[in-house]
Amino acid sequence: MKSNLASAACLTGLVMIMGPLLVHPGAAGSLITGTVKASGLSTNAGAVVYLQQAPGTFPPSTETMDQKKMQFIPHVMAVVAGSTVKFLNSDPTPHNVFSPDNEKYNLGTWPQGQSKDYVFSKCTKFPCAYTQLCRVHPEMEGFIVVLQNRYFGVSDREGKFEIKDVPPGSYTVGVWHPKLKGQPKPVVVEAGKSAVVDFTLAR
Repeated sequence: MKSNLASAACLTGLVMIMGPLLVHPGAAGSLITGTVKASGLSTNAGAVVYLQQAPGTFPPSTETMDQKKMQFIPHVMAVVAGSTVKFLNSDPTPHNVFSPDNEKYNLGTWPQGQSKDYVFSKCTKFPCAYTQLCRVHPEMEGFIVVLQNRYFGVSDREGKFEIKDVPPGSYTVGVWHPKLKGQPKPVVVEAGKSAVVDFTLAR
């Protein structure tokens, strides 16, 4: 009996020791982090950092870009090709949504509380950037960037970004910005480790 109890205790201890090894923190993918320096601008926000190509298929999603306080929110959005964006009007005044870029579209004008959808399925060379404008309020401007895969991040005011759950491998990381340009950079992602990529953007 004592022998059985001792064996069970040893097995339990072995499971407790080995358990964390079976659920490796990098099993679902690793993290790419970094900063973007937007030279000459007051903010480093709004840069889309992305893997130029990644293997696999990436299902589209449905996202919302709001028109609130006379702004497109978020100002910059990145989506996988085929995704639907719902353009919501949260202002107490009619808004319009149109884009002069790529295949071009004009969704018309609608009042507060209503939304209209657009499916971004026509990108032929990634990334495809679409400027979002409002004919009623020409000072309004936003951007939607269509990408091949879901591995992307958008920089905050300090320039920080994260790309989560990236499978191990060698990649090229690109960067897109509404006003500035930057060169792609190579990165090697290892399981369970964070990779760091920094960009300096200029005109």
